[in-house]
Amino acid sequence: MANANILVTTTENIPGQNYTVIGEAFGLTTQSKNFVSDIGAGLKNLVGGEIKAYTSMLHESRTKAIERLRDEAANMGADAVVMMRFDSGSIGGDMQSVVAYGTAVKFTD
Repeated sequence: MANANILVTTTENIPGQNYTVIGEAFGLTTQSKNFVSDIGAGLKNLVGGEIKAYTSMLHESRTKAIERLRDEAANMGADAVVMMRFDSGSIGGDMQSVVAYGTAVKFTD
């Protein structure tokens, strides 16, 4: 996967690199929970504790969002994405949307 070479960092500066800003880049995914997970979550809600199916879904969503962020940055001709952040939210009662976003940059050295 060539896009795996695109550096994604939460920092503004990359040590030893000068770059020019290309623009904003986004990677978005929306996932839904399955019926079995919903039943398990409902039961867990009664007794408390971590809902592992949801945790796994969010982890997968973040991974997919970063992959898509890298794809968009590559399509923009970027070498890296700086100042990467996540945002997430629920859509209805059974869907979760996760976006990874940052500034696509091109190395000048």
